[in-house]
Amino acid sequence: MIHPKTYLLYIFTLLLVGCQSPTKDAQDTTSESERNRPKTYVKIEHPEWSKNATIYQLNTRQFTTEGTFKAAQKELTRLKTLGVDIIWLMPIHEIGVKNRKGTLGSPYSVKDYYSVNPEFGTLEDLKSFVEAAHKKGMYVILDWVANHTAWDNPLVAQHPDWYDKDYKGDFRPTPWWDWSDIIDLDFNNHEVRDYMADALKYWVQEVNIDGYRCDVAGFVPLDFWNRVRKELDTIKPVFMLAEWESRDLHAEAFDMTYAWSWNETVHKICKGQADVNGLYIYYSWNESAFPENTFRMTFVSNHDKNAWEGTMWEQFGDGLNAAIVLSVIGEGMPLVYNGQEAGNKKRLVFFEKDPIIWQEHYIGKLYQDLFSLLKENTALWHAKWGARMIKVPNSSESEILSFVRRNENDKVFAVFNFSENPKKVTFKETLYHGQYIDFFTKEEVGLDENFELPLDAWAYKVFVKK
Repeated sequence: MIHPKTYLLYIFTLLLVGCQSPTKDAQDTTSESERNRPKTYVKIEHPEWSKNATIYQLNTRQFTTEGTFKAAQKELTRLKTLGVDIIWLMPIHEIGVKNRKGTLGSPYSVKDYYSVNPEFGTLEDLKSFVEAAHKKGMYVILDWVANHTAWDNPLVAQHPDWYDKDYKGDFRPTPWWDWSDIIDLDFNNHEVRDYMADALKYWVQEVNIDGYRCDVAGFVPLDFWNRVRKELDTIKPVFMLAEWESRDLHAEAFDMTYAWSWNETVHKICKGQADVNGLYIYYSWNESAFPENTFRMTFVSNHDKNAWEGTMWEQFGDGLNAAIVLSVIGEGMPLVYNGQEAGNKKRLVFFEKDPIIWQEHYIGKLYQDLFSLLKENTALWHAKWGARMIKVPNSSESEILSFVRRNENDKVFAVFNFSENPKKVTFKETLYHGQYIDFFTKEEVGLDENFELPLDAWAYKVFVKK
């Protein structure tokens, strides 16, 4: 005979079990084949306006003689005419004094994340710059330094536990680098994450900026960036650029990553240290390892390259023009570092005032013409909106890069002689066949199996479908 208390306990247990959620098998009505289908890797939505955008890096200190936002604002019409869509402002915050490098210091040594560097102007000046850019149909992203701060950032005294420490228990710069003017934050501390997320949201809310370029993004935990992107997108659709080269950053955080290896490969080819096989490796990796719906930033110069490794002329020599054309016609969003369009031939001093010498230059006209083609030709658009590059086999594949980008409406056939020797090139298969306009000469040409193309050293051709 069952004891009454035991019976009541038994009934209670049955009721409790009956109230629990059904088993996984009972509640999951999807078939095994549906569960095993590939998932969409890129879960963020890119802003619609980024589909055929170009990006321009503006070093406020060197961009004008005055070195201010007000002076830079006067140049927005010129940038619009050049074909610029996204203006990336290098860090706009007040710079640390303690352990400063040079007279003016590095803008990447942030003294206060909520400040505006008085060297550049005021908060109202920055707001005016952003508003003026928006009125011209351009977008502004700020350079953000999340990984580290200046030694004299108020957070050092207020929250010393927010910082990473060395084996002696002292504040430390980023390990293995000579960044002696900064010290690392500790993103294992949730208060650091909350503070940084709030600071990032502040500039979108207060100044109406359109996103961020994030310095050494790979040195900051990915789950932080994933969180921040969600929170920023609740304010407005933003565009996020990571100074890093990793597929995983694209899933939930960043629209675009640096194509560092593209730059390094083209540099080596132009300096005679590699051949076109290096680009086959890059483009294979780019297509196979990175999801199709991602942006990569292609460039021949930026502030790091210019200041520490050489001007675009030093880096690419006789192959410079070909490198520029490929940065726009191939897959990737092209970057212009301020001064390139003026043919700048000096390394801009990084810790001092060193204004760009502005002049009309054929490099500016080259970028302008290429950007015009990029905006009009849908095959050259970015991420899900554009077309993949398809290799066209040719008779000299170690020196000649040839490819097609095409969709239902547009088609481009591009050929580059990445060597110091003139070539006569023939092509295999039929992908390139068709009626075209030579983009640079404006001549109409029909290309078929009998087509033979003479190319001077470092020369290139871009054929656009009629």
